[in-house]
Amino acid sequence: MIFAGYSHLTFNRIDFQAQVPDWMPLSKDLVVILSGIVEISLGLALLLWKKQRVNVGWALALFFILVFPGNIAQYLDGKDAFGSLDSDRTRLIRLFFQPVLIAWVLWSAGSWQAWRNNRTLT
Repeated sequence: MIFAGYSHLTFNRIDFQAQVPDWMPLSKDLVVILSGIVEISLGLALLLWKKQRVNVGWALALFFILVFPGNIAQYLDGKDAFGSLDSDRTRLIRLFFQPVLIAWVLWSAGSWQAWRNNRTLT
């Protein structure tokens, strides 16, 4: 997360702008900068704020959900990015990895298990 956020602010900044939908009311560069800051912050929180790891996992999953429309827009608009997202096929395949990423963060942060444990107690 920290590295991904760093890449938003530096060497992949232009490529990330391809994911910002045209309907977004803010400038594409500002959206990329803000999302990079959020990714760095959440990555640091996962590492350093152990007591809140479950909540940070939920926040990160929410972040991945909120940026998903950008991935969809990139596919629908046919915008190339990152060197490998240069065809409709690769952009479509990438869409299927976002739910996997969400599940992975919920599992690795313990968020999913905490929710299941809480649900069975009530």
